[in-house]
Amino acid sequence: MVGIVAIESFTQRRAKQNKGGKIMKLQSNAFNHQDFIPVKYSCKGEDVNPALSWKNVPNATKSFALSVKDPDAPMGTFVHWLVYDIDKDKREIPENSIPGKQVQNNFRKEDYGGPCPPSGIHRYFFRLYALDVETLGNIKTMEEFDEKVSAHTIEKAELMGKFEK
Repeated sequence: MVGIVAIESFTQRRAKQNKGGKIMKLQSNAFNHQDFIPVKYSCKGEDVNPALSWKNVPNATKSFALSVKDPDAPMGTFVHWLVYDIDKDKREIPENSIPGKQVQNNFRKEDYGGPCPPSGIHRYFFRLYALDVETLGNIKTMEEFDEKVSAHTIEKAELMGKFEK
């Protein structure tokens, strides 16, 4: 019974944080959650980031961070894009844009690298993090990004798209 009370308490706390008690939501006009990502946003197309938008942001949000990762890669999770220090007032990332500071990804570049699986269908998780700090400082590595984002996350929203070459 104690576990249930703790869960209810967390849920009540979260509802008070967000406008109208709603959970933060991330979406794209390019694809729906769990649908296939259009070729345009992959290595077979223009390789630009899709437009993203979000709503129901926690009141205490001071900045955002975004990650795009493929957990189905043969050698482990493959990082496609890491962006942080996204302004707290933003509610969208336009297509083919850089909304904040970037960290080098597994393509050995900072800019977005679209889906490009060697074979089969892979899942790509776009995760937006509402953070309790205005800046995460100067991040040099993917590991440092994950550590700092984890330490300052108030809430996260997720959009998953699939791709097959």
